[in-house]
Amino acid sequence: MKNNNIKGWLYLLPAMLFLGFFLVYPLIDVFIYSVEEGYNFASQTYFGTGVYNFSYVLHDPYFLQALKNTFILVMITVPLSTALGLVIAVGLSSIKKLRELFQTIFFLPYVTNTLAVGLVFMILFKQSPNSEGFINVLLGFFGVAPIDFINGPYWAKMTVLCLYTIWVVLPFKILILTSSLASVDETYYNAAKVDGATRWRVFRKITLPMISPTLFYLIITGFIGAFKAYSDAVALFGTDLNANEMNTIVGYVYDMLYGNSGGYPSYASAAAVILFAIVLTITCINLLVSKKKVHY
Repeated sequence: MKNNNIKGWLYLLPAMLFLGFFLVYPLIDVFIYSVEEGYNFASQTYFGTGVYNFSYVLHDPYFLQALKNTFILVMITVPLSTALGLVIAVGLSSIKKLRELFQTIFFLPYVTNTLAVGLVFMILFKQSPNSEGFINVLLGFFGVAPIDFINGPYWAKMTVLCLYTIWVVLPFKILILTSSLASVDETYYNAAKVDGATRWRVFRKITLPMISPTLFYLIITGFIGAFKAYSDAVALFGTDLNANEMNTIVGYVYDMLYGNSGGYPSYASAAAVILFAIVLTITCINLLVSKKKVHY
């Protein structure tokens, strides 16, 4: 038995070393940087430890703007993308013969380069000297005046960012939900037919409870992914996100390290720890809710 245990630990050793070096050590390093006040990257020195870095970050208007943008993005895109993915997945599940074909078509945007998709969105929404943009042309048919979605009002830019984010994450959710719906035992549906249950009642009482673990997984990963959003905003509005008021928390961390205001790893680490605390809190809340709402 002891030899088997030793052999098992030896098999796990490469993965443990990899995770320790690339995950655990950087995480500990970030926490250390976040409390080192006045850290100088060149000399690797600091003059004290405390919570000043957190105070600076929480009072920085750029961080507060990034925090606002991130929360709006999370609260809009996660519920909408999950609900829309569920509706499309249910529709695909009713098409037995062409389901695999449509699954492939819907999944194509997910394997497309994020920046390439962002460029397409920018072309669709951006105004130019020679054109109002394709979306504005469509809106014009309904009597809506042209809107500058890329360089215009805040709500317009946030609308484009939310639509883009939903478009990017939707294919993965459709694929997962379609597979989950296909795994539901047909016996339950046959019993419901015998009882004369309506489609809505079958969906609410059988389908949703049976796929609730999958929905919970998508919601959790959706929240985490949306809080880490950065490349989406860069693809649409360029690298100077602070000037466009469209920065995110991850973008703020990057700017503090390498951007125009870069060279402040302590501030970047403090922002990263705050993001970690937010994501951890929301994940714990979802886990508590799942105990009552998710049926395993």
